[in-house]
Amino acid sequence: MSLRRKTYILLAARVVFNACGDVALGRGMKQIGPVSIASPSLIGHALLQIISSGTIWIGIAFLLAFFICHLLLYSWADYSFVMPTSAANFVVVPLLVLLFFNEPISFTRWVGIVIIFLGVTLVGMTQPVTRKAA
Repeated sequence: MSLRRKTYILLAARVVFNACGDVALGRGMKQIGPVSIASPSLIGHALLQIISSGTIWIGIAFLLAFFICHLLLYSWADYSFVMPTSAANFVVVPLLVLLFFNEPISFTRWVGIVIIFLGVTLVGMTQPVTRKAA
């Protein structure tokens, strides 16, 4: 398998893991409810709820997989290629929350999402590695 193909597969996996992790963390925190930082005991209670939430742990696992993909991508592709493509998360997360949680998304946000999508697509059309192999 070519390095370019592996890079794009890993980019796709990274976007999915990142989006699923963010959505799971968000869902877990919504299940816990508003966290008060008014006193140390309230903070401690919130931390206990957070570490006992399966949804939070699923989100952490997805984000750990995202981080591993992210590190591998840095070993294969230019930083100037890898980092802008991480903005694909801003496109995937709203789609996931719309599909799974029926969260409304305003027209203005959709316009922003389309602009981000176009930027990520433009970066994705460039070569992942611009330096010559040593």
